Amino acid sequence: MKKGLKETILRLVILLAGLTVAHLGVTLFLLADLGADPFNVLVQGIFRTTKSLSGWAFLTHGYTHMAICFLIIIVLLITDRSYIKLGTIVCMICGGPIIDFFTGLLNGIVNSGNPFIIRIITLAAGCVILAFGMTIVMKSDAGVGPNDLVAIVISDKLHFAFGPTRIGTDVCFVAVGFLLGGALNIGTIICAFLVGPVAQIFLPVSGRIVEFIMHTFTPEKGEGA
Repeated sequence: MKKGLKETILRLVILLAGLTVAHLGVTLFLLADLGADPFNVLVQGIFRTTKSLSGWAFLTHGYTHMAICFLIIIVLLITDRSYIKLGTIVCMICGGPIIDFFTGLLNGIVNSGNPFIIRIITLAAGCVILAFGMTIVMKSDAGVGPNDLVAIVISDKLHFAFGPTRIGTDVCFVAVGFLLGGALNIGTIICAFLVGPVAQIFLPVSGRIVEFIMHTFTPEKGEGA
């Protein structure tokens, strides 16, 4: 196997591992039933507005989500394609099935019937797990999910730290989505202000984890450095 192909496959495997962890967090967040994550508040608002203004019977929340993701990807392909990699497409395709798997696995343990304090703890845990998995995906250097592209591009272009930039983009998602008719709950606020700063803390750790894995399984890369 060629070195380039071996490294690409390994980075995609790392990305999928991070994506799985991140979507475990998303699943816990959703099962707590205390609101949608900021990006999906935007999707929900656009979906409800478009649905009320059109007669498109085929339109669903899922199709709206996919359309917005594709729009973000297309804009970046036109303006700066370096942010779009194979892993970006993998994230978009695999995220939904992973959430469906964890939902079936955990639905009997965590649900809206739990006491409020348990749901808040579940929500916070979900946000932390989401942030950690997200940073593994970012450090895999194989691509990121469309949800994170906006914050990463702004962070890179303006040289802002990822954490505050993520808060800013999430707040914008929530504000626009809410104005368009998206639902807002305490979980949305917690997610908007928690995930970015926690991800900022995890980024150096995740970087070392990915570097260790790459050095272990592609030692020739480390020796040539």
